[in-house]
Amino acid sequence: MEKPVLIAQLSDLHIGSDWEGVDPVPCLERVIAAVRGLPNPVDGVVVTGDVAGNGRYKEYELARELLARFEVPVHVLPGNHDDRAGLRRAFGLPGEGGEPIDYAVEVRGVRILVLDSTVPGQDPGALEADQLAWLDRQLAEHPEAPAVLAMHHSPLPTGIDEWDEVNLSAADRQALGEVVGGHDQVKAIVAGHLHRVTASVLGGAAVLSGPSTYLQSLPDFVTEDVVWNGEPPAFALHALHRGKLSSQVESIGVRPALSPEEGA
Repeated sequence: MEKPVLIAQLSDLHIGSDWEGVDPVPCLERVIAAVRGLPNPVDGVVVTGDVAGNGRYKEYELARELLARFEVPVHVLPGNHDDRAGLRRAFGLPGEGGEPIDYAVEVRGVRILVLDSTVPGQDPGALEADQLAWLDRQLAEHPEAPAVLAMHHSPLPTGIDEWDEVNLSAADRQALGEVVGGHDQVKAIVAGHLHRVTASVLGGAAVLSGPSTYLQSLPDFVTEDVVWNGEPPAFALHALHRGKLSSQVESIGVRPALSPEEGA
């Protein structure tokens, strides 16, 4: 049996943070070890934003050092906690300075299209018309190549107004869905930001908000409060085989030690 194309998705590393007294570095190290220990090696890794906790260059240097343990290419993109210029400099990403970080790469015939949904200085995300036009052109130029769209802000409604206010707007979701809906080679849209596994469909493509390598969240749909629930670090694994994509989530069995007053 031919080996599927395997892409590991890590998200919301938050290197440099100290939320609830938890150090993100050991969490990330466990995830990296788990990915490297899979029965079948992955072909590539995509990191869907919030690489750093505070956007400091030393945080990117440490993240780069840790992610270098992978023996396959690692493709990163910014989240709302990141600094575009610092991330670009540390990882050699295309473009200049604080420009949006949009680019395309290929992993064993699968095109990963990175779309920068961040707005500098703000938690909510947004997409500009020229970014959507770029995405449309990229897909139109390679209609036969299966594609995965990677971004930070998950283009899905969550059922919680407070979360939706710091995600993508309904208008941006609709505009993105119109582009994606015109290209049936888009197998999935993968994102992060929510620190929680959430799934939906947009423009005929599956949408997965991947878990964090740091802390996982637990929402209350009535009070709209969100707490860190003590669940362990995790990652997503996307397998493309014979044109079909399957996405799975792997948890790394050890719960981080939260402060006594927090978590489940």
